[in-house]
Amino acid sequence: MTTRQALIIGISGQDGAYLARLLLERGYVVHGTSRDVFSHDFYNLQSLGIRDRVTLHSVTLTDFRSVLQILAKLRPDEIYNLAGQTSVGLSFELPVETLESIAGGTLHLLEAIRFLGYPTRF
Repeated sequence: MTTRQALIIGISGQDGAYLARLLLERGYVVHGTSRDVFSHDFYNLQSLGIRDRVTLHSVTLTDFRSVLQILAKLRPDEIYNLAGQTSVGLSFELPVETLESIAGGTLHLLEAIRFLGYPTRF
């Protein structure tokens, strides 16, 4: 039996961290993404004691090439997209940018899965 790989887009949030813990408990290899891995403290992962058990990658969902590269590199069995605008206030101040980042990012993930042809669950 091979170990399953999961990619959690938006792992730095509360839901992403708890999902990572659940998947780790089930024996998955867990990868997570953030827009900038090097400037984030990943407090939620640290507070659950799993920061050192998750491999983190910088990915910009609005950049198709960035999405394609990470999927081609990891070939995840499952992808969980929990990314979104982290500030409610900003989502109201910048509704077009918020919509474009969420819808466009999701489209880029789906297109990359289709393009690569991997049997990935989304």
